[in-house]
Parts: sequence; structure tokens; C-alpha cells
Amino acid sequence: MRAYDIIYKKRMGEELTPAEIAFLIDGFVTGAVPDYQMSAFAMAICLQGMTARETADLTMAMARSGDIIDLSAIRGRKVDKHSTGGVGDKVSLVLVPLVAACGAPVAKMSGRGLGHTGGTLDKLESVPGMRIERTSDEFIEQVNRIGCAVVGQSGNLVPADKRLYALRDVTATVDSIPLIASSIMSKKIAGGADAIVLDVKTGSGAFMKTLDDAFRLAQAMVDIGRETGREVAAFVSEMDQPLGFAVGNALEVAEAIETLRGFGPKDLEDVCLALGSQMLRLAGVAPDAETARKMLTRALRNGAGLNKLIELVEAQGGDPSYIRQPVKLPRAPKVVPLLAAASGYVQSIEALEIGVAAMMLGAGRETKESVLDLSVGVVLRKKVGDQVEEGEALADLHVGDDSRLAEVKQRLLAAYTIGAPEPPAHPLIYGLVTEAGIERYA
Repeated sequence: MRAYDIIYKKRMGEELTPAEIAFLIDGFVTGAVPDYQMSAFAMAICLQGMTARETADLTMAMARSGDIIDLSAIRGRKVDKHSTGGVGDKVSLVLVPLVAACGAPVAKMSGRGLGHTGGTLDKLESVPGMRIERTSDEFIEQVNRIGCAVVGQSGNLVPADKRLYALRDVTATVDSIPLIASSIMSKKIAGGADAIVLDVKTGSGAFMKTLDDAFRLAQAMVDIGRETGREVAAFVSEMDQPLGFAVGNALEVAEAIETLRGFGPKDLEDVCLALGSQMLRLAGVAPDAETARKMLTRALRNGAGLNKLIELVEAQGGDPSYIRQPVKLPRAPKVVPLLAAASGYVQSIEALEIGVAAMMLGAGRETKESVLDLSVGVVLRKKVGDQVEEGEALADLHVGDDSRLAEVKQRLLAAYTIGAPEPPAHPLIYGLVTEAGIERYA
């Protein structure tokens, strides 16, 4: 078997065998297949696509390239959640304790942020003492004891994906649905999940810019689940404006706490209830999504979800008083209002620009070496559909180093489109993809 022949076969649009895909991925990890051949293979996939079976074989070959976490010692059916990323997406901070409070074990491995997208681990480290590095035994013990844990990914989790993504990033092969789907799903499968709930974002602040592409990606990942024996449900949700109001690490933790108290933004609560209902269903805790939603709503209203977050923080060495009193979370030395230059209705908000502005203030990493300021960020006061008067605050900027403040304000003002008439409402969740098919909500 030769890498050249496999690349040529895919370039000609032929279907590869599981052995051929495994040969390439194994060789890539060991160094027998050089970067230039793997780059050619990625380009061939971009041009010719892959069948559902091929994509599943690629996913499993990458998952097997490193550690596969064994979660069998955790009682119950383990359901993981993954978002394709967005601005202000603090869903995991609400969802993990909320789902655990309803009786489903949540053993979650998360990552750090890079660029305009925030990382769950960075946000959690706004709480002093939080330890996100745990041994496998500690991880499993904690989930069995309190029902949930959020930890950093293993250093040897899916090394093939890490290396392949680095090549895709510089060879114009990032936006291939089989490659995106296998990248996401290989990490979820290697993470030991029995079932997976996905939130595929679409819009200006998301990786998938169009609704059709988002549904295609969701379908591809559900197909991988079917081929690999994991049940998968995937929502397609809107990311044309930030989720909730807060964008920035400690600011998002505070908003998550408010949501668990029952006073959070409606869009954030609705996304959490939708994702959580499928998690409870797939975990076997609830017979259907409707029953699950009622359970989650009850846990949100009676404080069970918030109490579980306190347990989670305490179990991982964090100071729980910061959850009970979020005013103690890191706070920027100054808050600067962003004033509207015109009156009217907010027609649109470029979510990507809000995320980039927060990053420029220090809330995100412009490079892997960047040091975060956990206190800074942007809190929106006006969102799409809201009426605004000239001179009224559109947002508050939580600022530490103000050396780039003028540029940030200019970028944020450009992100807002204000005019008339009042814009029509857009759906928050566009649909759900399961093994039963696609259910479009709008």
C-alpha cells in the first residue's frame, strides 16, 4: 500500500477502504507519510468529498491515533456536548451543572480560547483556585461523586487531528465538511462519550456562515455517530449576534450564574434548555425531550443547577464564595460606555466584530502566547430589535489597558447597524438533526 495511490484514488473521486484511510493516518502520525502528501490528501477530500462511511472511518482512525478515554467506571450513560464556537457562548457553564442536577453524569473535557472565541477553561479560571488538570482516576471519581467535572483535554488526545488541522490551516482546506466533522467527532469519541449533543452555530460570528452549510455539517456528524455506534443529536442555532449579553471571561461566568439563578438572558436560557433536553433524553434520564425540558426548568428555578455549579467549583479546588457572590469575580478598573451615533432600531450586530473587540481589550488570545485579562470584555446593552436613541449606550466596555480603546470603540460602532423600521424577529434555533432525520423549525 502506498500513500501516492490512495491520494490519487481520492483525487479521482473513488471511495477509499477503511484500511487505506487507516494507513494514511497511522503513517502521518508516525512520520512515514510526510506533510506534503497529507496536504494533498486533504485537498483531494476538499475537492471530491467523502461518503458517510469514509468520514466515519477517518474519524475513528484519528480517534485511535492517541489516547481513548475509558469512562466505563462512571455510572450511567455519559453524554457529551460540543459547540462549534461563537461569541458569548458560555453555554457549558450553565449546561454542565444543570444537566448533572437532573441526574445525568457529565464528564466534560474542554479547551481554551484562541482568537475571538472564548474557552470554557479560561472562563472557569476566573474563580481563584480552580484546577482544570485532573488525573483520569480523579476525573472519574469526581463525576461518580457529584455528577460532573470539567477538565482540560489530555495532551495525547487525537494527535492526528492536531497535526492535520495545522496543515489545513495553511493549505486552504479548513472549510471541508468531512474534515470539519471528523475533527470534531474524533475528539468527542476519544473523550469516551456514549452519546453526543452538538450545537452547530451559523451566522456572522460562526464558522459556518450559511444555514445550508450548518445543516450539512450537523448531518455529517449525526451520520458519523450512526456509523460508529454513538447516538448523536445536533442543533443548528443562530450566531449572527453574541449569545446573551456578556463577552469576556469573568463577565460570562457572572452571566452564567445569573442564568442558573433564573434571571439570565432568554436566548442563553433557551439554548441551554434545548441542548439539555436532548442530553437528558440520550442519557436515558428522561423518556422524551418535553419531559426533560420540564426537569431542567425545575432545576433552573429551584436552585439545583446553581448548587451543582458550587459543588463543581469546590470539588476542583475553586473558591465557591465567588459563585455565591459573583461580585467578587475579577473586575476591570474602568467601564466605558459605547454611545449610539444615531437613533432607530438595532438592525444587526456583527458578532465576529464584537468578539474581536473583546479580544483586543485582552479577553482573548491573539496568539497562543497571549496572556488573558480575565476581567475585561464587552457587555451589550442593546441587541437586534431593540430601540435606541442617539447618545444612548449600546454596550459597556470593561477595560484594563486602554491603549487600543479608540480602535475598539470604532470597531464596535461599525458592528452595529441602526435604522428603521423595526426588524423582523429571527429564530434562535433553526432545527434539530437526529438519526430520524432533519426537523427544521423555521
